[in-house]
Amino acid sequence: MGDGTVVRVGERRLKLTNLEKVLYPEVGFTKAEVIDYYTRIAPVLLPHVAGRPMTVRRFPNGVEGQSFFEKNVPSHAPEWVRTVRIDTPGSSRGAEFAEFVVVDELATLVWLANLAALELHVPQWGVGARGARHSPDLVVFDLDPGAPATVVECCRVAERLRAVLVADGLSPVVKTSGSKGLQVYAAVRVSSPDRPSAYAKGLAQRLARESPGEVVWSMAKAQRTGKVLIDWSQNNPAKTTVAPYSLRARSLPSVSTPVTWDEVAACRVPEDLVFVADEVRERVGRVGDLFAVENASPLPG
Repeated sequence: MGDGTVVRVGERRLKLTNLEKVLYPEVGFTKAEVIDYYTRIAPVLLPHVAGRPMTVRRFPNGVEGQSFFEKNVPSHAPEWVRTVRIDTPGSSRGAEFAEFVVVDELATLVWLANLAALELHVPQWGVGARGARHSPDLVVFDLDPGAPATVVECCRVAERLRAVLVADGLSPVVKTSGSKGLQVYAAVRVSSPDRPSAYAKGLAQRLARESPGEVVWSMAKAQRTGKVLIDWSQNNPAKTTVAPYSLRARSLPSVSTPVTWDEVAACRVPEDLVFVADEVRERVGRVGDLFAVENASPLPG
């Protein structure tokens, strides 16, 4: 079996390895600390990923080493890890389907953390108990600043986006990407899997028309300098977005952190909306889950 520490997580037994390995060299944040973070944050993280096929980004040698995205469950996964087979037409690897992990319990989350799966990415839709694919239940707007724009400019765009969403009867919430931008979500009911993408694209185009000096909706990098891209394409059912409370592979163990609209309004420098693992644990203990997406509303149009 080799070296390792066997722990019990609920009813599961897990072997944890290389706990002293430093995964964030700039601050000496180890794999043990990654596992501890995900264990402690699980009560608020799990509801946002449960029932959703997960793609992870693994960093076996830390954030300064090589990484890879992994959709298919590893062959060495414990038998109790829940998986679901999802068709993947148009896959870059030519695969017709992938066997995704579904993180419904703490033990699966700890198992992934032990694989140095630092980043957790999920789609805006889930699956049922037998693996049947559900319609999207979220719409997302990924606000990505083109330098020299920063998250500060994203905040101003997010406030305008919020006003439109509220006028359309939605209840938006917001989180940092954990990297450079912001992400605005709302719970929705839709009649077609393509509806969130069409709605988000239309809204992105509208804000770009109204503020062409600040907002773009096209992916062309040449158009993005100093502006905020409203990336509506994350609503494509084949795409994923970083999960709430996921770590990010930055120099610091930053987290995709739910924030209040008051914090968005008050943001004046990028540092106002940078949160690392220890801070996020403290925030959750103080204010609970700010990302409780409720009041699913039908999309207009």
